[in-house]
Amino acid sequence: MATAVSVRVFKNFINGEWVASTGGKTHLNHNPANTAEIVGEFPLSSQADIDAAVSAAREAYKTWRLVPAPKRAGILFRVAEILVKRKEEVSRDMTREMGKVLAETRGDVQEAIDMTYYMAGEGRRLFGQTTPSELPNKFAMSVRQSVGVCGLITPWNFPMAIPSWKMMPALICGNTVVLKPAEDTPLSSYHLVEAMAEAGLPPGVVNLVSGDGPGAGAPLSSHKDVPVVSFTGSTSTGRIIAQICAPDFKHYSLEMGGKNIILVLDDANLDLAVDGAIWGGFGTTGQRCTAASRIGVHKSLYKEFITRFVDRSKKLKIGNGLDSSTDMGPVINEQQLQTVMSYVEIGKKEGAKLLTGGHRLDQGDYAKGWFHEPTVFGDCDPKMRIAQEEIFGPVVSVIPIDNLQQGIEVANGVPYGLSASVYTRNVNAAFAALRDLYTGIVYINAPTIGAETHLPFGGTKQTGNGHREAAIASIDFFTEWKSIYIDYSDKLQRAQIDNN
Repeated sequence: MATAVSVRVFKNFINGEWVASTGGKTHLNHNPANTAEIVGEFPLSSQADIDAAVSAAREAYKTWRLVPAPKRAGILFRVAEILVKRKEEVSRDMTREMGKVLAETRGDVQEAIDMTYYMAGEGRRLFGQTTPSELPNKFAMSVRQSVGVCGLITPWNFPMAIPSWKMMPALICGNTVVLKPAEDTPLSSYHLVEAMAEAGLPPGVVNLVSGDGPGAGAPLSSHKDVPVVSFTGSTSTGRIIAQICAPDFKHYSLEMGGKNIILVLDDANLDLAVDGAIWGGFGTTGQRCTAASRIGVHKSLYKEFITRFVDRSKKLKIGNGLDSSTDMGPVINEQQLQTVMSYVEIGKKEGAKLLTGGHRLDQGDYAKGWFHEPTVFGDCDPKMRIAQEEIFGPVVSVIPIDNLQQGIEVANGVPYGLSASVYTRNVNAAFAALRDLYTGIVYINAPTIGAETHLPFGGTKQTGNGHREAAIASIDFFTEWKSIYIDYSDKLQRAQIDNN
């Protein structure tokens, strides 16, 4: 007799304990490559759960902020060591819940490891400034100070890397955290928090509350005891969070959409450019805010580029990311798949030339998953919606350009400004592009994806609100500056008055 496979049930992590949500509601996390497989059952949390987590974080903040930063760093270092040992197991679970191929989930986990080691190193830095005073017998300096409870709302496409981008700098600076991961990929955040608990993080310093945006994300953003909110996701949701945070003058960091471009100039290494376009356009099934969903190709190379790019796109193997021969996995869920399909129809109606793909895959091995063909549109006008709006799927628009100047105009002519790439062997053109592309990230002879943890990550315009993640820039967001003046003259001295 066949028996039902038991589903693992997960709980929230509040004040150092795994606890069920107060309302008892849950949701099932399905494998996007095979929706018949249930990865786990997770809480659908509410205001009461957020209140409990914030209360725990607020209480823990009283002592955590006083722990010397090198001691905080020691815990983070142990977290990284634990993740190193569990990398393969955690990566496979991430592929099961998110869908991207195993090579990419290993990279996701490695990024979390890198960020954790990096921020552990900052525990002996967190530098301020010392500077001469304009008055005698007076000492002047600045130091960083922690802010309090940080609400972190993270997306499903990088379910361990992005939480680490936010959590590790927040913690090393002495803040406490309430993390609300995306409801599509909570398991990866659970693995991260499990490692932190095992490493000896005190109760309440990190809290994990699972749920959806309205039920858990909104109450976290609006909570009066959460002075800092860091969000990564869609521009539309980011706008809502900005409106929630503004009345209380909360600190809020918004990392949102992108409509990134690869520019292929007339002197480009064409083989290298095609490699970059394939990886940039279809890596993570196009579900990256840095994905290369536009390619501007010089007209002298356009025909040859299209031939090679389309041929390579057709040869990509689509399937379950746990299969080592798979090049591209599924889309995250049915809603996102429908979005991709709707943009394919928009592209057709706009007059773009469908060169390959354009269809959902739902037969045979694909019947139980959310799969879509790699899709390429050619002869696109840069003002078409498919060349202006973020699709977040395996759809690439190819645009013919006359020269670098026109390419830069096309690149900058979208509402977003995250990442851009230029393929050229002309150093003058490369530096002109570096100067004139209005994006937060620029690559030369590499695709638009591949950011590293020790440089700032973020963009301009509707991509973000000016803050940056990763590197030292993230520490700037999770701290406040305090300027300190020590007068040892034993008399009243008045700056700007007594020094004339």
